[in-house]
Amino acid sequence: MSSKDHAPDVSVTSIGLARHPGGATGPAAGGTGSGSAPWRDPGLPVDERVFDLLHRMSLAEKIAQLYSFWRGANATVDDMAPLQHDLVDDTVDWADLLHTGLGQLTRPFGTAAVTPTDGAHTLARLQAEIVAGNRFGIPALVHEECLTGFMTWGATVYPTPLAWGASFDPDLVTQMATRIGQDMRAVGVHQGLAPVLDVARDPRWGRTEETIGEDPYLVATIGTAYVRGLESTGIVATLKHFAGYSASRAGRNFGPVSVGPREFADVLLPPFEMAVRDGGARSVMHSYAEVDGVPAAADGGLLTDLLRGRWGFTGTVVADYFGVSFLELLHRVADGPSGAAALALTAGVDVELPAVRCYGSPLVEAVRAGAVPQSVIDRAVTRVLRQKCELGLLDPHWNPTPPALVNDGAAHIDLDSPANRALARRLAEESVVLLANDGSLPLPPQARVAVVGPLADSVTGLLGCYTFPGHVGTTPAAAAGDPHMRTVLAALRAELPDAQIDHVSTGPVDGQDTPGMVVAADTAARADVCVAVVGDRAGLFGNGTSGEGCDATDLELPGRQGELVEALVATGTPVVLVLLAGRPYALGRYADRLAAVVQAFFPGAEGGPAVAGVLSGRVCPSGRLPIAVPQLPGGQPASYLSPPLGHQTEVSKVDPSPLFPFGHGLSYTSFEWSPPLVDGSAADPDDTAAVEIGTDGAVRVSVEVRNTGDRAGDEIVQLYLHDPVAQVTRPVARLIGYARVSLEPGQARQVEFDVSADLSCFTGRDGRRIVEPGDLRLRLATSSTATRYQVPLRLVGPYRQVDHRRRLTTRVTLR
Repeated sequence: MSSKDHAPDVSVTSIGLARHPGGATGPAAGGTGSGSAPWRDPGLPVDERVFDLLHRMSLAEKIAQLYSFWRGANATVDDMAPLQHDLVDDTVDWADLLHTGLGQLTRPFGTAAVTPTDGAHTLARLQAEIVAGNRFGIPALVHEECLTGFMTWGATVYPTPLAWGASFDPDLVTQMATRIGQDMRAVGVHQGLAPVLDVARDPRWGRTEETIGEDPYLVATIGTAYVRGLESTGIVATLKHFAGYSASRAGRNFGPVSVGPREFADVLLPPFEMAVRDGGARSVMHSYAEVDGVPAAADGGLLTDLLRGRWGFTGTVVADYFGVSFLELLHRVADGPSGAAALALTAGVDVELPAVRCYGSPLVEAVRAGAVPQSVIDRAVTRVLRQKCELGLLDPHWNPTPPALVNDGAAHIDLDSPANRALARRLAEESVVLLANDGSLPLPPQARVAVVGPLADSVTGLLGCYTFPGHVGTTPAAAAGDPHMRTVLAALRAELPDAQIDHVSTGPVDGQDTPGMVVAADTAARADVCVAVVGDRAGLFGNGTSGEGCDATDLELPGRQGELVEALVATGTPVVLVLLAGRPYALGRYADRLAAVVQAFFPGAEGGPAVAGVLSGRVCPSGRLPIAVPQLPGGQPASYLSPPLGHQTEVSKVDPSPLFPFGHGLSYTSFEWSPPLVDGSAADPDDTAAVEIGTDGAVRVSVEVRNTGDRAGDEIVQLYLHDPVAQVTRPVARLIGYARVSLEPGQARQVEFDVSADLSCFTGRDGRRIVEPGDLRLRLATSSTATRYQVPLRLVGPYRQVDHRRRLTTRVTLR
C-alpha cells in the first residue's frame, strides 16, 4: 500500500469543529476565530486584518506567536549547537503548547532522517494539530535551513556559498535558489534560513565556507541574486548574520568584534542593505556577535534604527539559534531569561528561535512586571501576523496539506530531480578555479595517473557544514536511494577510460597515516602525473576542519596533508594539487614545485564530476577566487580591501601579498581585450586626460572581449575602483562591477559597464556617507592585481551626501 493510502485526513473541514480547553470552539464554529471575522477576509488590506486579529488575542496568545517549537531536537545523533540539550526542553507538553497557538515550527525535515514524503505527511499532521489546538486556527510558520540546498534527506546538495562567489554568476545563483524554494514550498515550508551575507574577513574563521567571499560587492550581488530566487517562489529569505559576525578577533566563532564604524558601514553592511532594498528579503537573523561590547541581539540601533528606520525594512527579525538565551548565558548582559527577553524584544528581535525559553512565561512575567511595554509585544506580533497573512496562513481555506501532497497525493516526492542535478553540476563546474598550470592540465587521455590523498575517493570534500550529512549525519533505514555522489576518483575514471589510474588513500584529512603517505609517494613516482586531492572535512563545533565552530589557528593544510604534498613533489613526478576545502590554505612553501593547482570550495553533490571534468579538459575552467589564497599560513587577516599600508611596505618585513589574489583564475583558452571606450569614444591611450563627470553623474565604460583560443570558454571581466586621494584612507582597489562572458572560439562581445558616481561613495570623517569630488581610476582587470586597462575619471561638483536610496550596483550589458 502506498504512503498516500496512509496519509492522515488533515483537510480544513476535518479540523473545523475541534474543541479547545475552556469550551472555546475551532475556527469554523463561529466563535472568536470565526471565518466571518474581518481578519479572515482575504479581500481586506493586510494591515486591517492583522489589526483586527491582534485586538482579539490575549497576552499569552500574542506571545505564543513569537517563539518556535523544535520537535525531536535532542534525539539527534550529535548536538547541533552549544548548550542545545540545556536550552531545548523536550518535556514541553505538545497539547499545552498548542492551546495558545504557535509562531513557528523548527526544522521538521532537517532535524532527523526522514524521507521527503514521510516528512510532508508528518508536517501536515502537525499543522492540523496546531490549527485545531488554538481558538483562532492559526497555523505555524515552518522554517528550514537552505544554504546549500534544502537541508533535508534526499534533497539536492548544491555547492557551498564560497563556490557561488567563485562562479561570478548571479543569474545561475538565482536559478539555484528558485529550485531550492520550489522544493521547500512543495512540502509545506515557508521560510529559509539563508543566505549568509557576512563578508569574510579572516579565513581562519570556521564559517568562511558559508560566506560568498571577501569582497562586499561580490557578496552583495550574489547574495541578492539568491534572495530574489528564493523569494520568487514565495519562500521567505532570511539574511544572516546581521551584522559583524565574520569580523571576530582571530577568526574565532562568537569572538568579540572590534571594528570601527567606517569598516562596519562600508564593508560589513552593504550586502544586507542591497538584499533588503533590491532583493526584497522578508526576514533578517541577528548575529551572535558583540560589536564593541554590544551583542547584536540587544542592539536597537542596529535592529530598529538602522534596519527599519533608515532602510525601511518591514519584515521579521528572528533570533539566531539560542541567541536570546546567549544574552544571559554567554554575553552576560542579562541576569535571566526574563531580562534576555526584554533586551532582545525591545531591540527588535521579533521571534525567538529555535525553541521557547525566554519568550514564553519569562516574557509574560516581564510584561506583567512592567519591564516590557505591551506596545513592544504588539509591535512584534503585528510583524509576525502580517507575514503569516501575506503567506496566506490566515485565510479561511488554508490547507495544512503541503502542495506536493495536494497536487498529486505524491507517493514519492523527489527533491533531487535530474533538473536539480543538472543545475548543481553547472554551478559546480563554473565554480572550479584553476589557480596554476604549467601545461600538465588537461590530463593526457592515456597517461598513467596516480590519484592519492584523503579526499580522492571520498565525498567528504564535496559537502559543506550546512548539508544534511554535516548536521545530522544519518540516513533513514528505509531510504535505499542514497543520493548518488561520485568521488573525484570515480568521476576521473569515467572521464579518462583509457588512462591507467592507480589510487592510494592516506587516511582522514586531519590524520594521515605514515604508511599510506609512503605508498602514495611510491605510486606517484611510477606515474606520469600525480593528482593529489586534499582539503577539509566540514563539521560542527570541533567535529570538522571547517564549519561552524571549527576555527583554525593558522592556514596550514589540516593534519599532515602538507607533509603529503611535500613527499609527492619530492618524487619529481608532476603533481596536480586539487583542493576541496571550505577556506583557502597557504600554499607558498611548495607552490613553485606544483604542476597545477585546482581549487574547489565544497562543490556539492555534482562536485566530483565537475572537478574531474576540469582535470580531463571536458570543462574549460572559468571560476575566479572569491577570496585570496595566502602565501604564508600566518599573518592573518590580510584582505585585498586594505589601504596602502595594509599591503607590502618598506616599514614592515611582513609581506601580506597573497599567492593568488582575489578574482584570479586561469582558463584552457585565451582572451584578448580591446582598448576601452568611454561613453562611446576611445579612452586616452596615455592615461592622462581624465573624463569629467558630476558627483551626481554616471559614465559608460565598455571593452570588447574576444576568444582567441581554439575552444569555448568564459572570461570574467572585473571592474575595480581606485581612489588615489580621499579624506579618509581607502582600499587600493575595490570591486564595483563584473561580467561573465561566454564565447565560442573567435567570437567577440562588447561588455558595457554603466558606472554611477554613487559607487565611489564612502563614510567620511563626520560619519556621513558621501560622494567626494576628485580624481578616480576605473580598472578593467582579470583580478584585483592584474589590470588590463585603466580609465581616469574626475568627479566634479559639490560633495554629495547619499543614503540607502543611492545606486548600489553597476549596470552591465553584453552586446
